[in-house]
Amino acid sequence: MNNKTISVLIVDDDEAIRDILFSTLRNTYACATASSAAEALSLLSGMSFNLVISDIAMPGASGLELCKIVHEKSPDTVVIMVSGLTDIEYAINAMQRGAFDYVVKPFDLVQIAMVVERALQHQSLLAFRRHYEESLEETVRTRTNELRLLNDSLNQMLEVLYSNYRSTLRSLAQALEARDVETRGHSDRVVAYCLRIGKEMGLTQREMIGLEQGALLHDIGKIGVRDSILLKKGPLSPAEWVEMREHINHGMQIIQGIDFLSGAKPVVGQHHEKYDGSGYPLGLSGDAIHIHARIFAVADAFDAITSDRPYRAARSYRQARQEIVINSGAHFDPDAVDAFLRIPEAELMDIRSRADGQDYSMQIIGEREIRSFIISLKRNEMAGRTGTTGMLQELPC
Repeated sequence: MNNKTISVLIVDDDEAIRDILFSTLRNTYACATASSAAEALSLLSGMSFNLVISDIAMPGASGLELCKIVHEKSPDTVVIMVSGLTDIEYAINAMQRGAFDYVVKPFDLVQIAMVVERALQHQSLLAFRRHYEESLEETVRTRTNELRLLNDSLNQMLEVLYSNYRSTLRSLAQALEARDVETRGHSDRVVAYCLRIGKEMGLTQREMIGLEQGALLHDIGKIGVRDSILLKKGPLSPAEWVEMREHINHGMQIIQGIDFLSGAKPVVGQHHEKYDGSGYPLGLSGDAIHIHARIFAVADAFDAITSDRPYRAARSYRQARQEIVINSGAHFDPDAVDAFLRIPEAELMDIRSRADGQDYSMQIIGEREIRSFIISLKRNEMAGRTGTTGMLQELPC
């Protein structure tokens, strides 16, 4: 920077002092003079100065009062106080008013030049720091906005990804139901009932995702069952029952090794177990049956009882409720039954009417957990590729 761009205001009621300081500094800096604090403030109101050199004792307002005003109105301006008063209290008072330095008269001109140079270096450092802080704040604001936009974009992408993922599962479930017109819409309704019962029982959001997966894909193993058995109108023979029950193993084999379907395993593998141990394939009982499968049993039975079948008409909510209560502790987990009974009939009917849309699941399962679930899948995928835990981190919402 050319020093002539640096402006210095010299304030002293002693004309000789003003002239000495002006003559000393004029060749290096752009200088102006004032004989009083009032005149100095008038000049300061019309232009800015990098440095003010002011006497303390002047007619009217003192240099200390001028120093305070300059510091308040133009904090970037550096002030040097000059005085014949040698009492240390004056120096301390000057510093308290915002002065950078205090020079005692009579002074030597070399000393003045050094003090001025040091004061201007101090001002330059302050200006650099202020510019750096402002630049840093602007950078932080810019990066924060960029990250916010990126986060919004990522969240939208995750929601679309989950929606597509769930649509794929629903399409698969619907493809299975297309083989059997009697059960059309069954999976969607059972999913909705399961989620509502799961919410009533206090399942976590992550558990709800697993429950939804299992309810959607509970019969995926029927892909491996022959149509002659699956669609048979009459009763199955003992041999045919053996083959039909194999759909459990078929289902587990299909989802085995697919990380994002791991949450479906409890329902796929245990949805024909009964609370009293009389179910299959393992004859599990009580709490040995996964909570997802116990919830599913109630939801599945409720939908079956309240849906039309070729061999009977749909029964009422009251009849379904009575049958479920009668089988509580035998077929059904009493806790799951109690949770089901706490749900008003009107709400269950509303769920049934909305079950074929994805909005119900999205209302029950929070968007934050959906994003977290998708991110965990991507992390697991990366870990599988690299042998590490991956670097993808979960985002705030």
